[in-house]
Amino acid sequence: MNYLPFQKGFKAYLQLERGLSENTLAAYMHDVSLLFDFLNVKKEGKSLKKITYEDLKDFIAFVNELGLGTYSQARIISGIRAFFKYLDLENSIDTDPSELLESPKLGRKLPDVLDVEEIDKIIKAIDLSLPEGTRNRAIIETLYGCGLRVSELVNLKLSELFFNEGIVSVTGKGNKQRLVPLGEEAKKSILLYLQYDRVKIEPARGSEDILFLNRRGRKLSRQMIFIMIKNLVEKAGIRKNISPHTFRHSFATHLVQNGADLRAVQDLLGHASIITTEIYTHLNREDLRKAILKFHPRNKE
Repeated sequence: MNYLPFQKGFKAYLQLERGLSENTLAAYMHDVSLLFDFLNVKKEGKSLKKITYEDLKDFIAFVNELGLGTYSQARIISGIRAFFKYLDLENSIDTDPSELLESPKLGRKLPDVLDVEEIDKIIKAIDLSLPEGTRNRAIIETLYGCGLRVSELVNLKLSELFFNEGIVSVTGKGNKQRLVPLGEEAKKSILLYLQYDRVKIEPARGSEDILFLNRRGRKLSRQMIFIMIKNLVEKAGIRKNISPHTFRHSFATHLVQNGADLRAVQDLLGHASIITTEIYTHLNREDLRKAILKFHPRNKE
């Protein structure tokens, strides 16, 4: 099989959407090349669509036989997961066989999270005098207010919004649908966008029911959302590594910090397993640890 088109697409995805450094980008591309070599030699050039979890386990065993250290193995697994996530986003595979891959235990890296003040700064950085201003504000409010994945946001339909009931029907991974409350700020921003911006756009054929449109009446791409957020974060003077997914992390973290039940947060995020959602209890514990170190009298000099 010719893997080169997938390799080129993955590189563009890492550069534009993930914003990785040159060193990290080179490492990920090396990891994917290693996987392709393994598939060609050991799996007879098997189609990526047919790769199974067992195939990837064989690959990890192959990596282990190379005598690489724990950190190198963990990085390779991270690169392979990122590659299959890209394939999943592009609908090049039906299921992601890398989801169950386990990395060597190195300690869990917690994602960057925005506090409420930083989110306000980003929203205030939006120029509402521009034609796309109300749309961009509605996008940020929806990402943060509903905890959506960027792929869920760009595919959100008008017919999935229920303003009277205050809910939105979201189509997530595996075409699974979930109902998410539509907060007042998100609701207000979407209604303003519909009234003052979207109404002026002639939807392209096939995009009539899509909520967020570009100037040509077509569905926004994930890349456009990444670029828009990157520009707003820079304008707001925030130096964290922020992506659309950061708003989803912030949504969940703020809910847990304010006492929301973890099972409820799992349902809102559309996580198949509670284990995935449990990272937000770790985030909460990290806040508690910092508070103890800062304020407990036994920790003061």
